[in-house]
Amino acid sequence: MRVMTFNLRFENDRDGENAWKNRRELVVEVIDRYQPVILGTQEGQWAQLTYLRDQLPEYEIVMPGRQPDEKIQCPTLFCRKKECILEGGGDFWLSKTPDIHLSKDWDSAFPRMISFARIRMKKAGRKMIAAVTHLDNIGIEARLRQAEIISKWSGRQQEPIILMGDFNDHPASSAHGVLTLPQTRLCDTWEVMQGSECQESFTHHGFSGIPQLSRMDWILADPSFKVTDVRVIHDEFDGRYPSDHFPYLADIEFS
Repeated sequence: MRVMTFNLRFENDRDGENAWKNRRELVVEVIDRYQPVILGTQEGQWAQLTYLRDQLPEYEIVMPGRQPDEKIQCPTLFCRKKECILEGGGDFWLSKTPDIHLSKDWDSAFPRMISFARIRMKKAGRKMIAAVTHLDNIGIEARLRQAEIISKWSGRQQEPIILMGDFNDHPASSAHGVLTLPQTRLCDTWEVMQGSECQESFTHHGFSGIPQLSRMDWILADPSFKVTDVRVIHDEFDGRYPSDHFPYLADIEFS
């Protein structure tokens, strides 16, 4: 089962030649090329997400109870219909009041959320939870508190979990430490397969193609899964890139 996390970069016309309208077909091309069974996106605004929904008919988009809103950016799951049966899901905000729309606390610059889906895999006949999130890009305390909320939520679940997203932090951070505690039941797929960090593992590049900052896009998996491969996708199209982040994928299977 292939899982991919992909920060889309929100629709921002100030990006000039890298504006969404000029690269959205490249996003679809990358997804079609690697065909993840479960895709988790970040920064997607309503028009971007509905574009992907329409261009990727083999996927079911998971937007439980969401109302159209052109301003907010939501982490969102897409599941391949021929491999997955959706059996529920939901969203909640990473704040002290998770049921309040757009709520934020601590030093979080923006409201942040997690979206999850309960999935039955057709071939394996096994149930699991896939979740996608995007931690704050500014607030150091906020990232830690948001990670703690996710950790506690993960520890309460009964099914095996895969958590993916843009965590806006490096693998030695407190947020990463909290999310990979034994009680959270999650392991970093890159660390399982590769062990060490290097510039080629960095996932932000600012449309330059040159890895920058850190490996901030992660796929964390329950020990119920065996990780068989991981990869940072550096694909470019005549010097153009589909986003300012490289997608990251992991191939996993039930152990």
